[in-house]
Amino acid sequence: MSYKRKTFPMTTPSRDELTAMMAGVGMNVAATRPTAPPNIEDTLYWTSVDGMVHEDYRTLGLLVQWLEFHLPRVNADRVVRILSHDEVPRLVLAFWKAVAQWHSRDRRLKRLTGLYRGTRIALPSSGSAFRVQRHGEDKRFKGTVLQVPNKLLRERDGDVLSPETLAIRHRGYHWRILTGPTYRADMLAELERTPDLSAYELARRTYGSFATAHEVKRDWGMIKGIAGDVLVVVG
Repeated sequence: MSYKRKTFPMTTPSRDELTAMMAGVGMNVAATRPTAPPNIEDTLYWTSVDGMVHEDYRTLGLLVQWLEFHLPRVNADRVVRILSHDEVPRLVLAFWKAVAQWHSRDRRLKRLTGLYRGTRIALPSSGSAFRVQRHGEDKRFKGTVLQVPNKLLRERDGDVLSPETLAIRHRGYHWRILTGPTYRADMLAELERTPDLSAYELARRTYGSFATAHEVKRDWGMIKGIAGDVLVVVG
């Protein structure tokens, strides 16, 4: 069977499923974490859809706060690939451009700035000017393509897990700390959970290339073999 790489999320989550995914990546929401740690970029994308398209500013606030803590562990290449699809809403493109402008020192995000070329968008869609006049602008989005009033997006300690705690709960995040925010890190986490995955299935589950999955499978087998030999010698 030939492998055709896909980068857009494979399924559209229901509201309850998205809430569980958010909990699974360390956002403090009332939900039971899914059994398998959710894909980080899938979760971020659907959370941005919920926040921007459905105007759920509680959700958007959680996403923005999560990015403050965890953006260095995001696979920027995957985010760009998701947002390059035609079906991505214009408001979502604007949000991610604003994130790239906010974190302009993170050169990995530079490609995001070209995905939205429209005018500046005010949040919320009505009453924004009054809110800005009264409270000023959210400092995180000043000078970006989004005009966000202060106090629209909640900032509260404890709304997101720290990197140290998330690394314990999410193995993909754990591997991203060790090896960088790459497809390879996600593949290592998948093999840790299901060692017998084929390279095809490993690539499919992580949205990576077949070549990378093949290399990770080879390296995983080699390391496991060495570990087995060491146990035999010690024993």
